[in-house]
Amino acid sequence: MLLSQIRTAQGGLAVVAREGTEAYEVRGASSVYDLAMHCATTGERLVDRIAALGLDAAVDLEKLYAEGRVLPPLTHPDPAHLHLTGTGLTHLGSASARNAMHAKSEDESDSMKMFRLGVEGGKPANGGAGVQPEWFYKGTGAALVAPGGPLVSPGFAEDGSEEPEIAGLYVIGPDGTPFRLGFALANEFSDHVMEKQNYLYLAHSKLRPASVGPELLIGELPEHVEGTSRILRDGGTVFEKPFLSGEANMSHSIANLEHHHFKYEIFRQPGDVHLHMFGTATLSFAEGIETRPGDMFEIVAPQFGLPLRNTLTGGPETRPEPRTAVRAL
Repeated sequence: MLLSQIRTAQGGLAVVAREGTEAYEVRGASSVYDLAMHCATTGERLVDRIAALGLDAAVDLEKLYAEGRVLPPLTHPDPAHLHLTGTGLTHLGSASARNAMHAKSEDESDSMKMFRLGVEGGKPANGGAGVQPEWFYKGTGAALVAPGGPLVSPGFAEDGSEEPEIAGLYVIGPDGTPFRLGFALANEFSDHVMEKQNYLYLAHSKLRPASVGPELLIGELPEHVEGTSRILRDGGTVFEKPFLSGEANMSHSIANLEHHHFKYEIFRQPGDVHLHMFGTATLSFAEGIETRPGDMFEIVAPQFGLPLRNTLTGGPETRPEPRTAVRAL
C-alpha cells in the first residue's frame, strides 16, 4: 500500500491510500502523523487502521500533483519536531565518487576507510550492533520541501545538486519507541563543490533543503530497488542514470543504520518525526554535471509510486548576499 498527503480544496489535510492504480481518501484521517501516532499508542498496524477507517472518494493524484497540492507523506504539526537526517557511504559503489572528491594523495582517504568499515561490519550476523556509518544532519521540518516544490540553493552556496535516496519515515511513540511507517523516495539536496574543498565542510554542505515523497510505501524496504535519476533542462535531459538501493545493494543493513540513529536519546523524544535518508551511489556531480537554476530533478522507482520532482532555484547567481547580522540584547 502507498500513502500520501494532499492539501484539500478547503486548505486542510487529507490522507490518500492506493493499491494499484486507484487512489482514495482515507475516511476520517486528518493526517498521516495522526494515523501513525494512534497506531504507536494502541499497537494497531497501520494497514489495519486504514482498513478500519475505510476509504472515501477516488482522487486523481497526478492531477493534484500538477496543481501543487501533494505534500510530503509525513509531516509534524510543529516543524521544529521533525528531523531531517541521513547516513552516507552505505551503498556498494558509493565510495568511488566520494573518494575521488577527497583523495589528496596515494593514501587511502577517510571516505574509503569509512566505506571499507561498512563493507566489513555493516551487516552483523548476530543481531547485534554493527559498525557506525557516516551520519549527517540536514535540519528540521523547516527544510522539508514538498514534492514539486522548489529546492532553494542559498546565495553563498557553491553548488546545488541532487542525491537520489530512499528515506525511512518514523514517529516516536509515547514511551520513546521509534516506529517505522515505511519508506519513500528522497532528494537529499547538497552542495558538493563546498564539500570537495575540504571534507570538514561536509556538515555545511548538508545544511540545505530536502524533498521526500510523493508516496510512502508501507512495510519493509524491498531487497532490491532500481530507479532512475534525471535532470531535465529546457525541454531536454542533461543527465540520466540508474540508481540502486535496498539491502542487496548496500554495505549496511537498514537495522544497523536505524540503530545508530535512534541509539541517541535525543532522537527518541515522544511525538517527534524523523525522515532519515539512507545514502546513494549515484550523483550527477560525479559525472561532471553543473546544475543551473531552472533544472528539474526527477527521481523515480516503480515500487514508490509517482516520481519525486523538484526544481532548482537560487544559488550563486543570487550573490552578493549580505552578512547575517546578530544584534545584542
